[in-house]
Amino acid sequence: MRVRGPVLALDYGTKRIGLAVSDESGTFAFPAGFLACAGRRRDLEALRALICEKSVQRVVVGLPLHLDGRRGESAAAAEEFANAVAKITGLPVDLVDERWTTVAADRALRESRSGRKRRREAVDTTAATLMLRTYLERAANLTEEESA
Repeated sequence: MRVRGPVLALDYGTKRIGLAVSDESGTFAFPAGFLACAGRRRDLEALRALICEKSVQRVVVGLPLHLDGRRGESAAAAEEFANAVAKITGLPVDLVDERWTTVAADRALRESRSGRKRRREAVDTTAATLMLRTYLERAANLTEEESA
């Protein structure tokens, strides 16, 4: 699959939605902050505005599976949110396994010695960036395999 960007990644949460966006070539992932949740309707409108502003072509939403791969309440909420994003934007929305992104983001930020409050907020955008980077790398590898 060839990914054309920009691609927006969303690390969905009940308090914040971490954001990351790729460049137009779908090669690099950049942190884009977070959206403080203000209710489903407002959140979707804010995301739609961001999508228009950044000319986003595809959205990726993290799917928080249990370590053994089972889906729980959080995964169901993320799937429902992804469906709502697809409906309101008309864009393709992919779900991506995010089991390790929040752990990796928290570890990286802890090592950088960020303040506790700032670290909690930064975890969401860092997790979204790691998730988007993985998504873009996998898409590039699939494209290379198809070419071979």
